[in-house]
Amino acid sequence: MLDIRIIREQPDFVKAEIAKLHTEAPIDEILRLDERRRAITTEVEGLRALLNAGSRETGKKAPGAERDAHIAEMRALGERIAALDAELTQVESNLYEQMLLVPNLPAPDVPVGKDESENVISETFGSLRVFDFAPRPHWEFGPELGIIDFDRGVKVSGSRFYFLKGHGARLQRAVITWLLDLHVEKQGYSEVYPPVLVRSEALVGTGNLPKFGDALFRDADAGMWLIPTAEVPVTNMYRDEILDAAQLPINHAAYSACFRNESASAGRDVRGIKRGFQFDKVEMVKFVTPETSAAEHERLIADAAEALELLEIPYRKVTMCTGDLSFVAAKKVDLEAWAPGCGEWLEVSSCSNFHDFQARRANIRYRPAEGERPRFVHTLNGSGLGMPRTMIAILENYQRADGSVDIPAVLRPYMRGIDRITGA
Repeated sequence: MLDIRIIREQPDFVKAEIAKLHTEAPIDEILRLDERRRAITTEVEGLRALLNAGSRETGKKAPGAERDAHIAEMRALGERIAALDAELTQVESNLYEQMLLVPNLPAPDVPVGKDESENVISETFGSLRVFDFAPRPHWEFGPELGIIDFDRGVKVSGSRFYFLKGHGARLQRAVITWLLDLHVEKQGYSEVYPPVLVRSEALVGTGNLPKFGDALFRDADAGMWLIPTAEVPVTNMYRDEILDAAQLPINHAAYSACFRNESASAGRDVRGIKRGFQFDKVEMVKFVTPETSAAEHERLIADAAEALELLEIPYRKVTMCTGDLSFVAAKKVDLEAWAPGCGEWLEVSSCSNFHDFQARRANIRYRPAEGERPRFVHTLNGSGLGMPRTMIAILENYQRADGSVDIPAVLRPYMRGIDRITGA
């Protein structure tokens, strides 16, 4: 959520920045509601002063017509105040709902562009492997190795579901465990295991609601939602709290299953395990001071990148332009891993800096020093890394001509010494 003062004091600037995102927001309606809210507040304060003064005078008046008229006047004042209070409650509610529809503003260094075609590829790391055979996509050799079963996944749950089996299931478990160990033991994150069902207010806090409910799964009877990413519960751990400055930065790493309704993407990426309703991910979430926000974003990107470098998977760094920026991010950098069988770069990590946008929605603050007024923290999050695309990158980069798949060296201790997948 934006600071209402920015909208109030710089409406043209806000509109111009939102235009860069190629979206719309109810700025004029917000200004109208804000003006009405302030007018009501001013009027109520004046009427309450009159009522308080008048109430003190009531006891001084002798019984009679004058006193009765004064009491009637005070009663009318009270009724007017009550009516204005009711209107103020409605206006504030409407204003809050409209504010939730306003996207975050892009950071000054975000490139301006119309859509993903104008994202900026800043760096490419690692050399693309030169095969002495035609590399195959994972959906061909995965079933042959007995590590992916598409048919039974569809039979049990429908399209975009699959089973990982045997060494395939073990490999994904190894990747997740290794990633958590890397983040915790080397990079300084604290591990948490979050719930995957959350209340609506948690999704409002991270910006998934109210605009993007169609992309989520919900248990309407229980009033709970399945999380699209661990970012949601982990960020909301500190909702409505005031943290001490000494606690910051807070760095958490969390594994969770994630759930997203991919119905809107029907016809896209229908082959393989790239896009599904259910997937696993290791998430990194940061709570930092505004002064350290930009540096912490670079560190977040570096932490995700280190995982790809240790896996020896070629990747590139892509800065999202304004036309491809998410609703909540002020700046977002993706890491895309090369998948030679698919012949494409796959986003395996998306590292976002939200500034104080989520913190305002979730009311997460910190006190810079004793006696000082609380300030909103800055929140950041990044995939570190996301399945199943990391699995695709591993399987396709490490495939051999005979159909087997080598295990990256860093994962072999987590595979109990297995160094190659040769079949079921």
